[in-house]
Amino acid sequence: MERKLQFDFLATQRVIQKIGQIDQFKGEWKLLAKDENRYLKELRKIATIQSIGSSTRIEGSSLTDAEIASLIKNMKVSKLESRDEQEVVGYFETLETILDQYETIDLSISNIHGLHKLLLKYSSKDHRHWGKYKELTNKVVATYPDGTTRVIFNTTEPFLVEKEMTELLEWTNKGFSGDEIHPLIVIAAFVYEFLSIHPYQDGNGRLSRLLTNLLLLKYGYKFVLYVSLENDIENRKKEYYQALMEGQKDRYKDSENMVQWVQFFLNGLSGMIQKLELKLKEYKNIGGYLNGRQKQILNFIRENQPVKTSDIAQKMTDFNLETIKKDLQYLVRELEIDKLGNNRARVYIARKDK
Repeated sequence: MERKLQFDFLATQRVIQKIGQIDQFKGEWKLLAKDENRYLKELRKIATIQSIGSSTRIEGSSLTDAEIASLIKNMKVSKLESRDEQEVVGYFETLETILDQYETIDLSISNIHGLHKLLLKYSSKDHRHWGKYKELTNKVVATYPDGTTRVIFNTTEPFLVEKEMTELLEWTNKGFSGDEIHPLIVIAAFVYEFLSIHPYQDGNGRLSRLLTNLLLLKYGYKFVLYVSLENDIENRKKEYYQALMEGQKDRYKDSENMVQWVQFFLNGLSGMIQKLELKLKEYKNIGGYLNGRQKQILNFIRENQPVKTSDIAQKMTDFNLETIKKDLQYLVRELEIDKLGNNRARVYIARKDK
């Protein structure tokens, strides 16, 4: 595997720079999202729908994000008659499992089989190969918006799948347990190899993106909860396939190299960070989910801090004292202000990062 990760000097510098930027944001995000406010919860909901929509559309589904949101909302009463609907709900349940349980899901053959089975749970025609390695040769085929398809590359033959998957998981887990290779490089390499092997008869592309989310979350890149990895890939679909093809054209040769794929992967994470930073900036500029009264209270605190509840009540006589107290509690929950002290000595100050 290390042979495929031999990059030239300039490529190495670009990779180091990108990893540094991503890791810096990772540290900042850990503090920023320590307490999930209402806006972050909304971003998470949006990202989840985008992830489901984009990942299934990459494989040929035609459902829009709005249709997917409606389907999930009414899932308990809906009959999943179309294949698109079956794939969407399967992806939703698998993604939710990963988001809820990523800390306890180790990277193992049995867990990958289990996620594959869950992914195809509602796809009736796929029952026979749920969680089982492929028995027939398959190829990576790109489906474009106009309906045309193109073979991207050939994949591992069925009789070699078990051997290659075992070796891949051994290398990946060893990489994570050591400190010689950065986790982001390990994750990128794992995804490239998984797609090259294409171990299942169907669902490989979708599962590769789910596993990417799993590994990013396990190794601390939790901002992916709030901005969709899958949506980024859909928007750069042509680059996605080109990056895979560039390495795959030399599959099983000494010249095989995944530099273009690693750069694509890191550029994607960097772009996701930029999107998230822009959303947070817009949120701060409009004052978040605050009504007019709450914005007045927040501005008063910023201009006169530290302030007591009584200070606000004396200034804003049109507002009921109990309403002010509730607004202060809300502003604290939304991470707009901090409270210091207790009871009569309690004062409020605005957050410095606001």
